Amino acid sequence: MKIEFYKYQGTGNDFVVLDNRNGQYNGLDAAQIEKLCNRKFGIGSDGLMLLELEDGYDFKMVYYNADGKLGSMCGNGGRCLVRFAHDRGIHSAHYRFIATDGEHEAYIKDGRIHLKMQDVHAVESRDRVKILNTGSPHYVSFVENVEGLDVLGEGRNIRYGAEFQAKGINVNFVCPHEIGIRVRTYERGVENETLSCGTGVTAAAIAHSSVDGRQELAIKVEGGSLAVSFNRINEQQYEDIWLIGPAEFVFKGEINC
Repeated sequence: MKIEFYKYQGTGNDFVVLDNRNGQYNGLDAAQIEKLCNRKFGIGSDGLMLLELEDGYDFKMVYYNADGKLGSMCGNGGRCLVRFAHDRGIHSAHYRFIATDGEHEAYIKDGRIHLKMQDVHAVESRDRVKILNTGSPHYVSFVENVEGLDVLGEGRNIRYGAEFQAKGINVNFVCPHEIGIRVRTYERGVENETLSCGTGVTAAAIAHSSVDGRQELAIKVEGGSLAVSFNRINEQQYEDIWLIGPAEFVFKGEINC
């Protein structure tokens, strides 16, 4: 099968994107998707997305992890797909699309994609750790300094530990930074550290919050800077959550798979 693909990235979180509005890529299987995402034998990416049609929405987002399996919500992927939709002629002042975790809204302002995330209704607190779901499950660990941390080793130990091995979990390490907080993330499905994780920085910002009310927090990741704004109702409830940052076209091409 000849595939016309597009490569997009959001703060270094990169994706293969396919325009599947006519259904031509419905037959892709997990092995093909894994090969397309492979950095040695394929295009190379942290995941693959399909842009599809859905009644009542501007588009539908279908996301696959780099291992070829259907994934949960990807925040940076969602931002990149909004940019891709715009580049492909789907223009709207305020986008509405559907993803695996439900409905999302988005808009483009000053070159940045603002993506509305799902509300959070539960945060589990442990010693210097918080666990919550921001469209994907996240383990947020507060550390003194992330720069010298073995994110791959430590993240893998938690993700494959007895508690989380069955379903997996994304693992974020967080410390203070001059602009707000610094976050590094080990992502399940990629099974490695990524340069950025949208649902991860969203989880980290919420986990870092301690005062009720409207907040916006700047976040430094390996691949650049993001922001998260939200309304903290109490320590368990967070609403009107927005992930904000750049999403850029990298290149396009064709590949046989």
